[in-house]
Amino acid sequence: MKSSKLLLTMMLIKTLFSSCILFTEEPFEDLSQNNLYIKEIVSEYDLWYIDYHRTLGDGDIPFVSRAFTMSFVNGIVYANNNIVDIGNTGNGFGIAVGTYNSFNGLLEVNHHIDGPSNFEVMVLSNNEISLYNPIENVNYYLIGYQIPEFDYENLFYENIEYFLQEYIDWEKTAAADGIPNPFDNENYMAFTPENMTTFYSSKDNFNTQINDVYWNFIGEYEVYDIRGYEDLKILTLNYDDGDIEEFELSIINDGEIQLYHLSSKTTYRFSGRGFMYYSKREGSKKEAKNSGRNEGRKRTKVSRKTKHRSL
Repeated sequence: MKSSKLLLTMMLIKTLFSSCILFTEEPFEDLSQNNLYIKEIVSEYDLWYIDYHRTLGDGDIPFVSRAFTMSFVNGIVYANNNIVDIGNTGNGFGIAVGTYNSFNGLLEVNHHIDGPSNFEVMVLSNNEISLYNPIENVNYYLIGYQIPEFDYENLFYENIEYFLQEYIDWEKTAAADGIPNPFDNENYMAFTPENMTTFYSSKDNFNTQINDVYWNFIGEYEVYDIRGYEDLKILTLNYDDGDIEEFELSIINDGEIQLYHLSSKTTYRFSGRGFMYYSKREGSKKEAKNSGRNEGRKRTKVSRKTKHRSL
């Protein structure tokens, strides 16, 4: 008798558990087949920030992986492929890159250059969705914002490596305080898409034309997060000749950065020159020719190490 009651109880629990699963999953199944719902979801927010560092899968949809934000407005897809001037380009939406629609429960995007791509849309939270492309086996995570609420400063710092690349070079415009050191003589720097870690440095005199800069040094750079600081990074330059320079890196605006040299306690300011406009897959061909090193860029996952701030 006890065994029969126990068996009955277990069957009842199993039935209730199954019912709960069906109850929670069924609405999502129904909604994913609703084409109107898909269009409503993707157009609910002005901007979708592409959290590329969370991307899953081994494939790639170029127009998604090159964008920092995407927008879906009245059948038109917009994208911000640059960090510089974001918030102003296209009234914040960026540039039109294609069209979208929904069919058979899929989001259909027809990109002007890359052509059509279909995505399964999954709602993860009130302002978060994922776009999965089964052909490429890649899943992108997008976070929704209205333009007045979007944290542009955070976008700059989260993607600071790409921000540094958006100018052909950076010219030193000021130096204050500090102990004299070899970096005082380096007036130009460049950060390129090569391996995401390549930098160049030059001793050329101020006002040297961009195409005339001679790069005295080359090396690899790395950006570190600083524990407890969202608006400050550590920039380490590892020169090929073995020298290492370390700075606190902060952004003044979308055309100027500040480097605080930790060993000499000198503060430098650099201004960007030769803005790279990434309007298409490979960026501007004219500017690529001028820079000699910009062959287009693709976002990659960035996993930064963390350091404590030296006071």
